[in-house]
Amino acid sequence: MHIGAFYFPVDYGIDMVELAPALEERGFESIFLPEHTHIPTNRRSPFPGGGELPKKYSHTHDPFVALSFAAAATKKLRLGTGICLIPERDPIVTAKAVASLDQLSGGRVEFGIGGGWNVEEMENHGAQYKTRFKLMRERILAMKAMWTQEEAEYHGDMVNFDKLWSYPKPKQRPHPPILLGGETDYTLRRVVEYCDGWFPRPSRDGNIRHEVERLHKFARDAGRDPKTLSISVFRAPTNKDTLKQYADAGVDRAVLEIPDGTRDEILKVLDTYAPLLR
Repeated sequence: MHIGAFYFPVDYGIDMVELAPALEERGFESIFLPEHTHIPTNRRSPFPGGGELPKKYSHTHDPFVALSFAAAATKKLRLGTGICLIPERDPIVTAKAVASLDQLSGGRVEFGIGGGWNVEEMENHGAQYKTRFKLMRERILAMKAMWTQEEAEYHGDMVNFDKLWSYPKPKQRPHPPILLGGETDYTLRRVVEYCDGWFPRPSRDGNIRHEVERLHKFARDAGRDPKTLSISVFRAPTNKDTLKQYADAGVDRAVLEIPDGTRDEILKVLDTYAPLLR
C-alpha cells in the first residue's frame, strides 16, 4: 500500500518547492492538494466539519499551479488533486490543464474529483447544487473524450460541443486515473460508471474490509471487474496497526493529512509520519 500526503497549499504556509521534495525524500508516494477558487463572504453554506470555516479554505493556491511547482522539484512523487471541484471548472480548460501537467511531469497525475459542498461558491461559477453531479458526470465524460480522441466531440444536456482538437494528450494512457471522493451509494455508482478509483474518508465504524467489499459489490453488479478500481483513503488514520489493516484489506493508498502549521511544524510532522512509511 502506498502512503500519500494531503495538504492545503496556503499562501502563508510552507513553499511547495520545499514541501514536495521533503515528502519524496521521506518516501511518500504522492501529494494531494484541494481546491477552492474562492469563499463567498456570506457563509450561507455551513462548514461540513462544524463550527467556523478554517482560514486555510480561503487562502489556497490554484492546485494545478501548485502541483506544477511540486512536479518541477521532484522526480517520482505522484501529483494529485484532492479534490478538483469539477462543477466549478470549464471542461475544455481543465482537460488541457490536466493533460499539460501529466505530460510535463512524465505521467505522474492523479485526478481526484468531487461535486463540492459550498452552494454559493459553485453558484458564482454558474453551477447549481441540485444538478452538480449531473454536471460533473458530463464534464468528466467530455474530458475523457478530449484526452482519448483525435477529434473529440460531446453532446449532453449540460455540456455540448462539436468536433475539436485538444492537445497535448496526457502522458498516461488512456488518461490519468480519475478518483472520486465521497462515501454514499450514489458515489459508488458514479465510481463504477466513469472513474478509475474511489477516494473516501475513513468509515465511522473503522471496518475497512466492509468498505472495500461495498465497492467491489457495486462493481460486480454493474459488470465491472473490481480489480480495475483503486481505493485511496483520504485523511487516513496515522496509526501503524490501522494502516496495516488497510493494506491487508486491499486498500491501494492511504493519504495522511499535513496540518495547517509553520514550515518547521510541518517538517516535524513529516518526520513523525516517516516510520509509518516503513
